[in-house]
Amino acid sequence: MCKICDGIALTLVLVGAINWGLIGFFGFDLVAFIFGNMSIMSRIVYGLVGIAGLYGIALYRRLAD
Repeated sequence: MCKICDGIALTLVLVGAINWGLIGFFGFDLVAFIFGNMSIMSRIVYGLVGIAGLYGIALYRRLAD
C-alpha cells in the first residue's frame, strides 16, 4: 500500500482514540466541540475515523507477513 495512506489512516485513528479517551475520562467530545454536535462536518470526521479503523485491519495483515 502507500505510505501516505498509512499515515493518513494512522492520524485519523489517533484522532479517534484521543477523542474517545476525552469522552471516557472527561465526558468531552472534541470533534463535536470543534465541528458541532452531529453536524455534517462532525459526521464526516466520525465516518473517516471509522474507515481508517477498518483500513487498520489491513495493516495487521501486513505486519504478519
